Amino acid sequence: MVLRVGILGATGMVGQRFINLLDKHRWFSVEALLASGRSAGQYYKDATSWYLVEDMPDDIAGMEVQGMDPAITDNLDLVFSAIPSDIAERAEAEFAERVPVFSNTSTYRMHEDVPLIVPEINPNHLELLKIQKRERGWDGFLVTNPNCSTIGLVIPLKPILDNLGIEWVNVATMQAVSGAGYAGVPSMAILGNVIPFISGEENKMETESLKILGEFNGDEFNTANFTIFASCNRVMVRDGHTCSVFVRTRDDFDVDQLKEILRKFRGEPQRLSLPTAPKEPIVVMEDQNRPQPLFDRDIGGGMSISVGRIRKRMDKVMRFTCLSHNTIRGAAGASILNAELAYKKGLLRGR
Repeated sequence: MVLRVGILGATGMVGQRFINLLDKHRWFSVEALLASGRSAGQYYKDATSWYLVEDMPDDIAGMEVQGMDPAITDNLDLVFSAIPSDIAERAEAEFAERVPVFSNTSTYRMHEDVPLIVPEINPNHLELLKIQKRERGWDGFLVTNPNCSTIGLVIPLKPILDNLGIEWVNVATMQAVSGAGYAGVPSMAILGNVIPFISGEENKMETESLKILGEFNGDEFNTANFTIFASCNRVMVRDGHTCSVFVRTRDDFDVDQLKEILRKFRGEPQRLSLPTAPKEPIVVMEDQNRPQPLFDRDIGGGMSISVGRIRKRMDKVMRFTCLSHNTIRGAAGASILNAELAYKKGLLRGR
């Protein structure tokens, strides 16, 4: 069964990435492109400045962009959201009253009844939807994926937490300009420069990570019990967020053991062979000069996390560098993988 999909915010950078990743998807077919009133009524090719290297799909180019009217859901099975956070609180709720919504927006991530999902880490957190639907009275539901920098950090942290325990994490990010949207960082501000502040980013990394790595037993939710210190920087890279990570563990380790723990990590998406899931969620690199955004951001179709420069600083303290593609694994690809997981769990059905 192929499910009918709508994309909220279809003309923006993340909306375009949704279109690119859903082109020829086995389970999902894009049937509605939804955007602001100024784009509604135009053909998509005329309403959109296409920013991706990949070509705009021919069948999408001639589709008419529609306004964000929840009534459109009468002809849809699910919706992906890439709309700005300032309008998401109302719009996403209006759509979730009717159909499942998979959101890349930050507005609802930290709400107690909203799952914040990375399928390799916390697929059981989808159980929160029972509480959400009961308390909110929605026919649909809302599932979120984390911030683009958070997701590249938590995937390597998960096997470390499970095997060695974690006492604290210190992370410094070097984040690509595409994370701010096409017009988000003026060229004169970033050329030849590093900007050592990204509004709201550090708090998102420090709080979202603990929710994702926390435990839900069906009734009660407990966040992970360690501290994260984050420093976030914008750098002159188009795509790919790099993190320098320091971790103090509960148990001691050696470097070869740590590399094997990371290499062996697999999750529910790999066991279920979900279409967007990478075969290796974590790719361990031995070259001292890797990972690098230019060469490594597209590994696993942009869905793998590359980890290199794995070193032991002292007893129970490690340091490593990790890289993720911020608009694929950190945005549209993350939402699509969440929807694939929900489909396999029987949470999505055609009408």
